[in-house]
Amino acid sequence: MSAASRTDLDGVEAALARAPLFHAVSERGLRRLAASGGVVPLEAGAQLCTKGEPGDAAYVVLEGEIEISVSTEGGRDIRLAALGPGAVIGEMAALDGGPRSADMAALRRSRLVRIPRDAMLEALQEEPKAMLALVVELSRRLRAADAAMEDAAILDLGGRLARLLLSEAKASAVVALTQVEMARRIGASREKVNRKLHEWREQGWVQLGKSGVRIERRAQLEALIEDLRAR
Repeated sequence: MSAASRTDLDGVEAALARAPLFHAVSERGLRRLAASGGVVPLEAGAQLCTKGEPGDAAYVVLEGEIEISVSTEGGRDIRLAALGPGAVIGEMAALDGGPRSADMAALRRSRLVRIPRDAMLEALQEEPKAMLALVVELSRRLRAADAAMEDAAILDLGGRLARLLLSEAKASAVVALTQVEMARRIGASREKVNRKLHEWREQGWVQLGKSGVRIERRAQLEALIEDLRAR
């Protein structure tokens, strides 16, 4: 782990100020948090943290992308999020000192700043407003996590694929993921993803091209998910 440069520290301060968990921390507190960290470089595919490891630090993503995932008892991987520059990750375990609740790995070459748990607790203890904002944000995240786990148990392959396409689609409605990547993210084989996409293409729901999957009928994908949830 290398020392953070002034440019890195400025980026960390800005990221922390935007993060719901730390937006109520004073400028002085943010500077101290940023200065407490060191840079962690990761190659694509490298593991940052593994479920069960001690939550001894939080991280701010400077470059690249980090995937957060868990595995079910049946061995299926569930992708919870993929977070890019400016995101703060691993802070929940760092707050209570408990074990990590998910695996974190680099999807591509990445750089992060590691902020030790002691520095986080000291900053929050000195600022009651920040502590209250923390409680509110943690409650929101718990509800979101419960909803994600419920969907993973309820939705079939089509439902999980539809949810992935809808969550990844940008303003252009194009999802620039390979079928291999889609399959990995929803815990399915590439062949099954391919068959489902071609089925939806025949129905006019999506178009398949070199740039990715273009959503043509968002309402039908949304209705598919809602129908599965209602069963």
